[in-house]
Amino acid sequence: MPTSALLLALTAAFVHALWNVLLARSRDPQAATAVALLTAEVVFAIPAWAAWRMDRAVWPYLIASGALQLVYFALLVTAYRVAPLSVVYPISRGVAPVLVLVLGVAVLGHATSAGQVLGVLLVCSGVLLVRGLRPSVGRAVALGLVIACVIATYTLVDKRGVTHAAALPYLELSMLVPAIAYAAWVARAKGAQVLRAELRPTTFVAGIATFGAYCLVLLALQRASAASVAAVRETSVVVTALLAGRFLAEPVGRARVAGAAVVAGGIALLSLT
Repeated sequence: MPTSALLLALTAAFVHALWNVLLARSRDPQAATAVALLTAEVVFAIPAWAAWRMDRAVWPYLIASGALQLVYFALLVTAYRVAPLSVVYPISRGVAPVLVLVLGVAVLGHATSAGQVLGVLLVCSGVLLVRGLRPSVGRAVALGLVIACVIATYTLVDKRGVTHAAALPYLELSMLVPAIAYAAWVARAKGAQVLRAELRPTTFVAGIATFGAYCLVLLALQRASAASVAAVRETSVVVTALLAGRFLAEPVGRARVAGAAVVAGGIALLSLT
């Protein structure tokens, strides 16, 4: 994995953890997510236009990615309403890179190596250790697994799609319809006043971080395999655990520290293979 892709994916992990914590601790995660996505669309519109590069072949990928992103955010916010961040996030983010690797090899015929497989498994093992050794049950696990499937699918779609466009314009267009559709749904279901109530600095920061994180991921996908990028970005689980302990009053014990060390070992292995 090239150093540039590694650094991009690691930075994306930190930014991704930030916006998830900000949305999870908001008064109304659904409304906050809607405002955050619209904020991101507005803020990144001019930079996306300045970096414009778009081939005709990109449109099927944009449509598929947009649909998957809409499903992803709807499921994510629903999960945060019924379960703690420290349950949903590690499951969804930890299982995703394994699915990316399996789908990439089995369906798309991507090549892989023993070192890459071991690196992905180490990262995923560390993610689960960060979560804790006792399994969780119920809706949280089910939602986490479904979200992981969606993440794996849009990662593979975007890996192909971003070869036909610059990263930022690709992200801006793929999220345009989901952002508007989701905000419209929230406004219709709860009223426009709930959106106005979330017009706060933390929501704006979350919105900018939402696009910023995934733009970094797309740039990394242009430089490295989808499995490697997906695995490295899951170090956000470690960051999220620390932030959840600080801002959401969730426990962070020795198992999570050990998990962080395992994740770091997996990243090192991925960067060398």
